[in-house]
Amino acid sequence: MLIPEFPDFVPISYDLRNEMHPQLPMTVDGVSEYTFANLYLFRRRYRYRVSRIQDKTLIISGIQPAGQPNKKEKTFFCTPCAVPGRGILEELFKNHGYWKGISDSLLTPSRDRMEKWGLKFSEDRDNFDYLYLRTDLAELPGKKYHKKRNLVSQFNHNYGNWEAKPLSAELISPALEILEKWREQKGFDGDFLAATEALQQFKGLFLQGMVYWVEGKLAAWCLGERLARGRMFAVHFEKALEEFKGIYQFVNQHYASTLPNHYIHINREQDLGDQGLRQAKMTYRPCGFVRKFTAAMAGEVSF
Repeated sequence: MLIPEFPDFVPISYDLRNEMHPQLPMTVDGVSEYTFANLYLFRRRYRYRVSRIQDKTLIISGIQPAGQPNKKEKTFFCTPCAVPGRGILEELFKNHGYWKGISDSLLTPSRDRMEKWGLKFSEDRDNFDYLYLRTDLAELPGKKYHKKRNLVSQFNHNYGNWEAKPLSAELISPALEILEKWREQKGFDGDFLAATEALQQFKGLFLQGMVYWVEGKLAAWCLGERLARGRMFAVHFEKALEEFKGIYQFVNQHYASTLPNHYIHINREQDLGDQGLRQAKMTYRPCGFVRKFTAAMAGEVSF
């Protein structure tokens, strides 16, 4: 075992993949952060470290960067697979500001008991994952998707000559070219580093996706992975060039239509409190959310 038992932690590295991956995709709720790929790709941003409680859960320790959403850095911990015992939680709170990413399936059975321990729980709406029925995104049915259908129809009318290929080793270079152009258009890095590593290591990170050409030109790519015991697919990255009007709506619809039927839901992750992004995600009419909660000890502030 490369992952030490609590209270020892080690930085998340690629070497830990085989210990973390089999356990995380089997969690019931489908929290988008709880995959090896997501934790590994954002290990630098959040300075992730990992420990374990044997036969119970991994423990992820991280630091929320200043301004995301806090003005000051704040340490946090996550327990993806189970609620630790009271003694371990008390030890974790000695070195962490709050407990993050608590899912419904972890919180509901134990909330009353943990509140008696002095924990205070709060909804973390900015980090709720948006859930959509795969069939809704693939078919855009009914009046509620009228505008989305029109945008996709306009795209197909304007750009009749498009091509889509599943991401393969041969297509990493074209996808990276799209990513570079995307960064130039946006004028900021955003998740550029994580997206670059995701493309370069997609097979080893158990990711899959699609690359798109429009009128013979590189246009877009998307990348994601399975969650919730194979019932959910999480879209982690979706990059497209702005010169193709309606490209994001088209990719959203087309890629959903290619996913196998065993995926009931598509998880399109959080809005992180960005009101523009929240509005955009709501226009796709989510069928629900992967709700997440934070916890702090009584007298502390929860984020």
